[in-house]
Amino acid sequence: MSQFGFFYVTNVLDFSAEEELEYLKMFFALGDEVKMRLAVRKHDPRNRNVYRGYGPVVEGTGTQYKEMFNIGPHEYEATGDVANENGDNSVNSTESGGDLARLKRISKEGNVWPETGDETFDRKFKALFKKGLQTRQTIARATIRSIGRSLGHPELIDRFTESEFSTLGLRRYPVRKTVQEVMNSAVDNVTLSELEHEDSTVTILTTFNYTGLQVLYDGKYWDAPPSGNGFIINIGTLIEDIADRSILAVRHRVKQMDFIRHSIPYFHNPSFDADISKSISGRQTKAGSENYSIFGEWMRQYLPRVEPGILQDKIVD
Repeated sequence: MSQFGFFYVTNVLDFSAEEELEYLKMFFALGDEVKMRLAVRKHDPRNRNVYRGYGPVVEGTGTQYKEMFNIGPHEYEATGDVANENGDNSVNSTESGGDLARLKRISKEGNVWPETGDETFDRKFKALFKKGLQTRQTIARATIRSIGRSLGHPELIDRFTESEFSTLGLRRYPVRKTVQEVMNSAVDNVTLSELEHEDSTVTILTTFNYTGLQVLYDGKYWDAPPSGNGFIINIGTLIEDIADRSILAVRHRVKQMDFIRHSIPYFHNPSFDADISKSISGRQTKAGSENYSIFGEWMRQYLPRVEPGILQDKIVD
């Protein structure tokens, strides 16, 4: 972890990447009318969901070019609200002010699921990816627990007790129809479908048998082997900082391929109210120096920048 930042988990009990890929493809093959009923509000103002749900390919963008469906750990109650861990719909009293309170509501937004008229597909799709989220959540927590123990700070896991913003993302990357200059790497001019970046927290990634993912080491991008029937684990910059930079956040990207590509990232985040201003040793973090005390405050600024197709400032204003 201190040298490479990426590692692989294989032989996961009762997990089938093949089955997930089959249902992922079936979902994205549904008609636009069915999928748009699940679209986040940015893409269809008639819908109430703003964070979890469907996002179509947006033509004419020079950065990301993908179709997506986001799933979280929460479900809507019969009333249409999301019940918190206490079984009610109250907002934590530690939240400060309206914007932060509304953002916490969004962090606990319930899932939307396809209703295709095919009850067998609908039931299986929901069960499969709820289970898939739980599997990845278990791996992410085990990773954080192991990092904390190895650094002599087992309390690190306490910052992830709720992880409300955690998200499982189904992704489909079509072949781009046009190439724009902004899509080319500043490092080596390679055309990209996901621009060069570091993640922020803990990512559990499924790339199936697709190539295209590359990681940066010693100033050069190297091909990362596909995850196959397992997962690629990646640590992000926020966790790197909280862990006193004893582990490495690796810069990575996805090359534009000449075939349709699919993947499933799972992003495991600290709890909304987790203190991110101090590292495990008590040192002030970069987030702390920027006056962010808790993860929710940091997400209020960060999320609209990295997921412009999912969440925008106007939604939480």
